[in-house]
Amino acid sequence: MASNNTNRVKGSDLELKEKVVSINRVVKTTKGGRAFSFSALVVVGNGAGVVGHGLGKAKEVQEAITKGIDDAKKNLIKVPVMKGTIPHEQFAKEGAAKVMIRPAAHGTGVIAGGSMRAVLEAAGVTDVLSKSLGSANPHNVVKATFAALAQLREPIQVAKQRNISLKKVFNG
Repeated sequence: MASNNTNRVKGSDLELKEKVVSINRVVKTTKGGRAFSFSALVVVGNGAGVVGHGLGKAKEVQEAITKGIDDAKKNLIKVPVMKGTIPHEQFAKEGAAKVMIRPAAHGTGVIAGGSMRAVLEAAGVTDVLSKSLGSANPHNVVKATFAALAQLREPIQVAKQRNISLKKVFNG
């Protein structure tokens, strides 16, 4: 996974909404009986291009969710959202999970499954076509979606790097 640190964001001054993607109950058998603990995968976002994910583990569900939210606020990235969609197609892998996201016309909606939908909606993407391939493990799908979103580049940035006009970026 090629992580791009140029689009990292500080989460202290943002109004973030939380979405619990999955809660996993873990049972450990000890000589005194069974010990239950929970892990919560949480996605946070401001709905305007900033999104983060985190994992929290605790003996109680609510405490695990709180820890997950705190962890997610430490892992925020900025996503280029243009007119409610993403600027270009992107593919990414994490473990056995592979995700493909494509820009879509206005009014299409978020065509995505479970954990991928939570990430895209938290980022503020309103129109996108996506497909999750391979593993459906929520942890890896969320990480793969983040890898794909982190690799997205704004057209202005591409035009500057290639020394061409913004019009030529879209018209190849």
